Amino acid sequence: MSLAYGIHAVLETLRAGSARVERICIQRGLSSPRLQEIIDLSREKHVPVSFEQKPWMDRKAEGGRHQGVLCYLTEMGVVGIDQVLEQATAPGLLLVLDEIEDTQNLGAILRSAEVAGADGVLLPQRRSAPLSPAVIRASSGAASHIKVARVANIARLIELLKEKGYWVAGLDAAAGTPLWAADLTVPIVLVLGSEGSGLRPLVRQKCDFLISIPVRGRISSYNVSVSAGIALYEVARQRSLRSSHSQ
Repeated sequence: MSLAYGIHAVLETLRAGSARVERICIQRGLSSPRLQEIIDLSREKHVPVSFEQKPWMDRKAEGGRHQGVLCYLTEMGVVGIDQVLEQATAPGLLLVLDEIEDTQNLGAILRSAEVAGADGVLLPQRRSAPLSPAVIRASSGAASHIKVARVANIARLIELLKEKGYWVAGLDAAAGTPLWAADLTVPIVLVLGSEGSGLRPLVRQKCDFLISIPVRGRISSYNVSVSAGIALYEVARQRSLRSSHSQ
C-alpha cells in the first residue's frame, strides 16, 4: 500500500477513480471548502474517511506537507504496452523515459504528459524511479490519469513502436535540429534520457531522428522534466496549427 498526501494530489486521485483508494484521512480540527470537497467526494465514491490527530498525520507523511489530508492507495499499477497502443488517440503521442531515476523529475514529466494529452509513458523495468507516493505527489495527481507501462528493453520497444507506425524522436542537447524544425504532427514518440548522461548510445542510435532545445545561457541543457514539458508543448502547438489550417 502506498500513500499520497496534499489536497490537490488527493483530489485528483479521487477524481481519477476510487478503485485504488483504500482510505482517506483528514486532520481533526481542520476545515476548508477543499477539504470538505474531498470528504464529500470520498463519501460519494464509498471511500472510508477517518479523522486523525495532527501528530499522527505528521508521522505518516514523514515530514511531508500533507495539508491535512492523507490518502492510502493500493500500489500504483502499470498497464501493458498493448493496452497503451490500443487506447492511443490518432495521430498518437508517447513518451519513452530511459533511466529517469529522480522521483521529482518523473512526477513532473507525468504531469506534463497528462496535461499535453499523451497516450502513455513508457519506462524500463530497471534503472527507473519507482511509482512511489513521492512521484504521485510530484505529479499533482496526474499519475492517476496517465497510462504507464514498463518494458524490459527500451531499444526493442523502439523497434516495436516503429513497426506500429510511430516516428521516434530522441531529445539530445547536441542535436543540430531544433525541435520546432521537426514535423511532430505525425505519430510521434519522444525519447528522453537520464538526468546525468542523457540518451544511451544504443537508444540514440535506434531513434529515427534527434532534436534539441536550443539554449542561450551558460548551462548546456534544460532539466529533463523541463525538456519534456517544452517538447510536449511543441507537439501540441504544431498539431493545433495543423488542425486550424485544415478547417
